[in-house]
Amino acid sequence: MSREQDRTILRELAKRQLEISQSIKNQERILLWKAHNAFQPSAPVVHVEIDTFEQEILPSLLRCEGEEARAAERELYRNFLNLELFDDDWVVPDYFPVEQSGWFRPFGYEITRTTAADSAGNRLGHRFHYVLADLHEDFEKLTPSEFGFDGAFYQRKERFAQEMFGDILPVRRTMNGLYAVPTQDVVHLMGMENMCFALADYPEEFREMMDRLAEDYLAYFHMLEKEGCLLPTAGFEKVAQGSLCFTEEVLRSGQLATRDVWGFLDSQETVSISPEMFHDFIFPCYRQIASCYGKLSYGCCEPVHPVWEDLKTLPNLRKVSVSPWCDEEFMGEQLRGAQIAYLRKPSPNFLGVGTILEEEEVRKHFRRTARAASGCSLELIQRDVYTINHDVGKVKRYVQLIREVMAECYQP
Repeated sequence: MSREQDRTILRELAKRQLEISQSIKNQERILLWKAHNAFQPSAPVVHVEIDTFEQEILPSLLRCEGEEARAAERELYRNFLNLELFDDDWVVPDYFPVEQSGWFRPFGYEITRTTAADSAGNRLGHRFHYVLADLHEDFEKLTPSEFGFDGAFYQRKERFAQEMFGDILPVRRTMNGLYAVPTQDVVHLMGMENMCFALADYPEEFREMMDRLAEDYLAYFHMLEKEGCLLPTAGFEKVAQGSLCFTEEVLRSGQLATRDVWGFLDSQETVSISPEMFHDFIFPCYRQIASCYGKLSYGCCEPVHPVWEDLKTLPNLRKVSVSPWCDEEFMGEQLRGAQIAYLRKPSPNFLGVGTILEEEEVRKHFRRTARAASGCSLELIQRDVYTINHDVGKVKRYVQLIREVMAECYQP
């Protein structure tokens, strides 16, 4: 297939995205996100992340043959497939975002791993190649972290999209929320078991390691700020965890600082330690990094309720993950009426296990959430579904059930 044929395909998809972005449905859902993020009474926002099961949908749609064209084709589809196929609240921009980011290597190491394929060829199984075996003996390996930004790479992507379809769909450089996951970095470098032993065996070295990691993240973010690499996070940009950055607040003009943008943190790796140890060893690092963000979204799969006494002191906290392992009722009590979104991550089992959607179980699951989160600013973000058994209708029906239950049981 020629470059011109690839260009024709991309231009068709660009027109399709632009038309969907201008639809009444999409415009209404943009307003819903804005109201939700402004903590105005509204229906919950509902989103099903396609990333982890897109291999069951996207490959059969792709027609481009050139490497750059195929990558752009994937991104165009990702911009509007959710709204088309699932009818959830993932909204479609009226431009083609070229998402830029920097890179960060904790203590100077590239995180490497070995993967293993399952019977279907999926390579989810993996193990990391650890650098640290004993924190005390290997402490000298904790060299300064490395970080940077490859502007030329994003210029090439931007230029390609502009040449192919920029006259139809505007091309815009964007940036998602700043991202830091310090305890994940530690586990990737030394393993979960070694991390837990190090907390007990070498407390001072562990504290110093976390302090240095916090300083390195801040140096990385300030480099992005100084070099003018920060872009607004106030609309369609992602803030991690399947959530969006929409805000109606007036943005500061001129070169942006870290305090002008969204940021994200989580600490899934510390679920096995006590709240007291989290407060002593982990939270100082997290508090230091969080202080540079304008707005903070916190948490992934870890239950946040055991460490809420610490998290609630973060003045810029605006979204908090309420995972399947979290005490829903407790978090509802804490967030009711607060300027912090109750970001519910439902169990992935209803979509990811089995071929039949157990509708009454789905309803039961979400009735509990609706009751627990009434009076909170609620968003329902379904993540971690690795197969839908090639059944798009199952996902669409799942979204319909959530909306029905929320209409019946949730009180803004």
